[in-house]
Amino acid sequence: MTLHLGDVPPALTMTFNGAYPIFTIVHLHLVLNHLPIIVTSLALLLVAIAAWRGNDYLARVALAFFIGGALSALPTYLTGEGAEEAVEDLAGVSRDLIEQHQDIALVSALVIGVLGVLAAWTLWRYRRAATVPRVIVRGMLVGGIVGASLMGYTGLLGGQIRHSEVRAGYVAPARGANGPGDVSR
Repeated sequence: MTLHLGDVPPALTMTFNGAYPIFTIVHLHLVLNHLPIIVTSLALLLVAIAAWRGNDYLARVALAFFIGGALSALPTYLTGEGAEEAVEDLAGVSRDLIEQHQDIALVSALVIGVLGVLAAWTLWRYRRAATVPRVIVRGMLVGGIVGASLMGYTGLLGGQIRHSEVRAGYVAPARGANGPGDVSR
């Protein structure tokens, strides 16, 4: 098994016996894109509980999750260009959807990046304090709502690039229309 940089797709490609690509930049992007959504959503849940219960330990854990969300957003965003180049000319792929996804992904990555930096600063600044100020916890809650919403929307747009069934206006084919699972007689 070899690991090398390839031209198509324009980044990381792993091959088996040098013949068939088994792991490309597209695979990497598809694997990574779930992390910032999940980690940021968990951070939001944790900071909401911490704010509600006034739990400083949970607030600090939530801040660590925001840092994790930011760290996972960076490679996810950076692998997007290679994934775009690999799929942009495939049948059924909309350039408009790719552009929308790319635009919102940048905004999402920036918002999550800022939240991650603020979380890291907060953990460092209040590392010896008994509690993290409630105003910061509430601010991270608001930022987390924005960040998790943006990440979710980014994921939705990304899914629409190759999954027409999650696009607006999709109509499922009638049963028995001679497609997979045809049950007509």
